[in-house]
Amino acid sequence: MNVSPRPNSIMQAAVFHGGDRITIERVAMPDAGTGEVLVRVSRTALCGSDFKLWHKGAEFTAGHEIFGVVEQPGHRLHGRRCAVYIPLHCDHCAACKRGDTQMCLEVSSLIGWNRPGGYAEYVPVPENCLLPVPDDIEDSLAPLLLDTIGTSGHAVRFVSRVVTPGEAGPVLVMGAGPVGLGVVLALRAFGYNDIYVADPNATRLKIAQSFGAKAYPVGDTSKRFALIMECSGAHAARNLGIELVLPRGALVLVGENAAPWTIEEGKVFRRKDFYMIRTFYFPVSDFEPNIELLRKFKDEYRVLVDGEFGLSALPENFARFARGELIKPVLALD
Repeated sequence: MNVSPRPNSIMQAAVFHGGDRITIERVAMPDAGTGEVLVRVSRTALCGSDFKLWHKGAEFTAGHEIFGVVEQPGHRLHGRRCAVYIPLHCDHCAACKRGDTQMCLEVSSLIGWNRPGGYAEYVPVPENCLLPVPDDIEDSLAPLLLDTIGTSGHAVRFVSRVVTPGEAGPVLVMGAGPVGLGVVLALRAFGYNDIYVADPNATRLKIAQSFGAKAYPVGDTSKRFALIMECSGAHAARNLGIELVLPRGALVLVGENAAPWTIEEGKVFRRKDFYMIRTFYFPVSDFEPNIELLRKFKDEYRVLVDGEFGLSALPENFARFARGELIKPVLALD
């Protein structure tokens, strides 16, 4: 279907100008193109990957951890609460047919990056990116099903084929941001019970400990691990992970960093076999298991959502988030 915006309709949206400046402006309602529907945004969680757009500016409306209500009369999902799957995907390439929808070989576009996102009142969404959310999941937790639970859950599912809970022994999680804390809970759900977390932020480290992990000193080289989940994206942490991972162990790169990364091939790198694994987001088929993860640890995930505010307060709260004062704040539009 090809639906035009409502005549003369205006909505509010955040504009990322660069230079750490955001304004809230009145803009035209978006088009819902062929195969798309309009979603009225209810919640969009803030994400650290948006810092790049905050610094450099964004061509499109930012925001990619989106939850809202389909507003497309006549559509089968009209009125349904849905999370928005970020990667556009074709459903027919070899990757999609294999179930790897986050790695589509035909379409390379991400909602909130290469097309309009969720720091706005409405967002156009391809039909196959709509993920219906059950009624028992509250609005404020629904966006966590995407990055915080989806990315972390996929990373643990993927590496569990290489290093099983029975083989792992102690596991190290580097970085206790939202995804790192999500990894802690996913590890617990999969049966990894001896979990250490390293993070310089004392508040986040305490949350990790309340989730059942043990504190591990940042930069400590006294212990080795068969499984390391690197969630900070910091190059120094990645290099330390190469040093700390045991032979035949796995270092999983979950955190992102757009800057070039130089690996010094010293003897610690050359003289052992180990897996270095990169994981990205999650396949659509993981969504139901992600819902079960949220149900299992709902009280823990509630701890992460430490702020809710409207669009007018987004600029100041995004700055607070960038300073590390908030863990997983959520833009609330109802």
